[in-house]
Amino acid sequence: MNTHPYRQLAGQCTCGSVRYDVADEFEYAANCQCLDCRRATGSAFKPFAGIARGKFRICEGAADLQFIGNDIAHDGRCKTCGSLLYSLVRDGQYVHVTMGTLTDDPSIRPTGHIFVASKAPWYIIADDLPRYAGHVSG
Repeated sequence: MNTHPYRQLAGQCTCGSVRYDVADEFEYAANCQCLDCRRATGSAFKPFAGIARGKFRICEGAADLQFIGNDIAHDGRCKTCGSLLYSLVRDGQYVHVTMGTLTDDPSIRPTGHIFVASKAPWYIIADDLPRYAGHVSG
């Protein structure tokens, strides 16, 4: 039963073993070009949306999660298919949801590219979003 007054979004891994819900109240979203995000996703960048940890919940398949990191900073992946679902960041207070795992359409869109100073040299950013050499404080 949904006890929250805001719209909930659903998300899941590729195989469907792990499912989550998250409030459509993201505080920020970006495309991260850093080497760690590129390696974690196997892509040119990681589109993510940030939200307070308490507004994100694994609702199915918690036993199928694999954590890479520790209690205050880790990536949450499905043990079965390997999908990167989220990253726990900012001393464990925020979750960066990988936008590609959302089943529902969030109201937020990425507002810029971060860590462009370390982007893949073979990738050309083809949009007009702002570009930041490193992290953007907010």
